Amino acid sequence: MSTMTPTADNTLDAPARNAGAAAPTAFDLDAWSSIRLHQVEQALSRWVTADVPQGLSHGAPAQLVEAMRYAVLDGGKRLRPLLVLAAHEAVCLGDGAATHEAALRAACAVELIHAYSLVHDDMPCMDNDVLRRGKPTVHVQFGEASALLAGDALQALAFEFLTPQDGSVLPATQARLCALLARAAGSAGMAGGQAIDLASVGLPLTESQLRQMHELKTGALLQASVVMGAQCATPSAQALQALQSYGAAMGLAFQVVDDILDVTADSTTLGKTAGKDADNNKPTYVSLMGLQASQAYAQQLLGQALHALDTSGLAHTEALRALANMVVNRAH
Repeated sequence: MSTMTPTADNTLDAPARNAGAAAPTAFDLDAWSSIRLHQVEQALSRWVTADVPQGLSHGAPAQLVEAMRYAVLDGGKRLRPLLVLAAHEAVCLGDGAATHEAALRAACAVELIHAYSLVHDDMPCMDNDVLRRGKPTVHVQFGEASALLAGDALQALAFEFLTPQDGSVLPATQARLCALLARAAGSAGMAGGQAIDLASVGLPLTESQLRQMHELKTGALLQASVVMGAQCATPSAQALQALQSYGAAMGLAFQVVDDILDVTADSTTLGKTAGKDADNNKPTYVSLMGLQASQAYAQQLLGQALHALDTSGLAHTEALRALANMVVNRAH
């Protein structure tokens, strides 16, 4: 059985090794992301199997494991894992392998929660979508019952990732990470936001109501990704507050841009069905504010996120800045 020990911890030390450079150079987000995405993909492929830790899926039906892997592997932007790792590096450059183990586990855990939510959201009882990450949705590929169980299993596995029994992550860190992820995913976070979304179809919402819905449905998990990355180490109160503000602005900006792309991009570009929100008469930022105002609002939120980093007292926030710009400017 795998002990889920990362095989590339040293890759997370790259910024620390370069900290003594005489002159700053332009941050290469593609190069930075490539290393970390490779590490996350390897870990997910290795851990989301029938031989998962502590025997959770030991003897599980092969189709269930296949559906779990189909849902989480080989697709998606992996924004949430990247935010975990970027925040972790900003707080604890040069720290030991134990914090890197925690950060990699947290990065994979938030991606499992995100993947499970997409599996359930796409089902006929909710959004009834047939395309996700450029391929048929899980319920189309495996049937509704298998999709439901795959989502359930991915959610449970996320918390198992955060609670290793081999001493690689301190118990106090495990507890902090589990609490953050549970709150972000539950009724006061992602699930609550989805409930509001389903109840709001065809209804006129104020900007305040729409913002509240998306702060829960989308923003809570994105913000938690940032905070979990920081909490894998020991951030100062100043840094933690700034990162919470950054995560909140980023979470809302992501949804605003998602609403923009739903009306400006095609299904091939998105990897999911374009125009779905309008077809289902769902309230969006574009339907409420208009396209140009929504684009301006996304830029305003980007400014708030970058300003939060300016107040963090952290010396190395280049990755977080680049990710914020990537999220907002993908609409152009």
